[in-house]
Amino acid sequence: MRTGLGLGSNLGDRLARLREARERIRHLPGVRDPLVSAPVFESDPVGCDPGSPPFLNTVLELEYEGHPVTLLDALLALEVQLGRPSKHPRNAARAIDLDVLYAGNLALRNEEIVIPHPRLHQRRFVLAPLAAIAPDRILPGGERTIAELLAALLDPAGVTLVQEEW
Repeated sequence: MRTGLGLGSNLGDRLARLREARERIRHLPGVRDPLVSAPVFESDPVGCDPGSPPFLNTVLELEYEGHPVTLLDALLALEVQLGRPSKHPRNAARAIDLDVLYAGNLALRNEEIVIPHPRLHQRRFVLAPLAAIAPDRILPGGERTIAELLAALLDPAGVTLVQEEW
């Protein structure tokens, strides 16, 4: 099923971390090509401690054969491998942040995962890269396209395109 992943980093060599995460995701069990990479955007840190550095954010869309919780578990392990502590405060600065945004037409809510991601529609730093690769996608339970969600967003956080191809 076509699955969207959000990637972010605001510590160290942010672009290198995103590239490394993309390459490792490509080789996870159940991941099949084609893998589509959205452009990379720099964004203001949202909900982070004062003085937190800006993030680089992007989205990957890929074909995934498996349960989204299995993918989430693999992404959490990958975060640790790439330098993010397994125990961390919410919204703390991080070397890498990986999220499952959507999984086909699946709507799922349990103690492990919520799909589509519950705050996706509120976050310019997710909607901007996602609109670059899937502007006409309508998320399960939704009525508006990604492009329409982005256009209607009131989120004041700044988001700037920094890298088309990465």
